[in-house]
Amino acid sequence: MEVEFTARQVRISKALRTQAEEGMERIARHVGRTARASITFGAQRHVQIAEVTIQARLQTIAATGKADTLDAALRQALAHAELQARRHRDRRMESKRLPKEEKVLTAPPVARPKSRAAQPAVDENGKPARPAVSKARTTIAVHSFPARTAVVEPHILKSGEAIALKPMTIEEAVKDAEFRDRDLLIFRDPAGDTYVLHRRRDGQMELVEIP
Repeated sequence: MEVEFTARQVRISKALRTQAEEGMERIARHVGRTARASITFGAQRHVQIAEVTIQARLQTIAATGKADTLDAALRQALAHAELQARRHRDRRMESKRLPKEEKVLTAPPVARPKSRAAQPAVDENGKPARPAVSKARTTIAVHSFPARTAVVEPHILKSGEAIALKPMTIEEAVKDAEFRDRDLLIFRDPAGDTYVLHRRRDGQMELVEIP
């Protein structure tokens, strides 16, 4: 995976770069080797910040770590990014699973042995008996149904988890949802408009504006 490093008012040591490359190797197992990543190191007062952004073919991962040291902040950001990549991989594999096709079996016709030629049958009065009507051969279709129907239970969220308490821009809302690993976030922008940000099954974030 191609990784781009950016330093803002901090110095990137060789050990920090090695730690970042090892973490990207673990994440590449989930998102693919063709993904591109960028890691930005910075400091805000006494807090060290590491921001990880990964652009994959079907997913964009954004994770932020804050700690007293750069290596601890990087370790936190990499762990959060790896968790997002693993969950996206599991959702993609789950969506690819299809129900088993209905099995249709055809019963083979029953072969009956041919009887030898015999004299025409007669009844008690000496008249020829009516020939027996042969039954037509049919095929039987056997259907198999699943043992039980899968029921998807609704996922209930508390209001404190799905609603942002302070106004934020759309970019800040996307980063906040990725940082807290939320699939649903309701927030207001600085102008007072209400939006709903949720993650679709393909991993892409969709924004819905509430009039």
